[in-house]
Amino acid sequence: MTAQPPPTSTAFLLAALGRRAREDVERALKPTGFTLRHLSALGHLLREPGMSYSELGRRAGITAQSAQATVRQLEERGAVERRTDPGRGRTAELHVTPTGQELLRAGRDAYAEVDAALESALGKERRQDLTGLLLSALSGGSSGARGSSGRD
Repeated sequence: MTAQPPPTSTAFLLAALGRRAREDVERALKPTGFTLRHLSALGHLLREPGMSYSELGRRAGITAQSAQATVRQLEERGAVERRTDPGRGRTAELHVTPTGQELLRAGRDAYAEVDAALESALGKERRQDLTGLLLSALSGGSSGARGSSGRD
């Protein structure tokens, strides 16, 4: 009698694939000096210019303090600008700069690299099928299975 492999959990496989994809995207971003957290913050701010630290934190699933630290790093690199004077009681209005838009392009390129690697492993049609299945799972999954976009 041959040993059967243990049952495979879809959730486990998705987590493992997600971890690998995240590592691959981080590796592709490394030359820029930015991370997925930076990329996520920029994406949120590009979609909704003028967002505050608190709102950015809520959208990204991180604390306002973490959002402030991330934005501070982006400001130091010229990727984000604050269009309000700093001070207590003032809500920051954060905006993506042209430098930040260049970083977002680098992020899209990083994701394209990972997509190309998946396509190489699976073939074009199966990668497209996987993408469709993942989109279906994200839009129709239980509320406990949904959460952040995974780009944070």
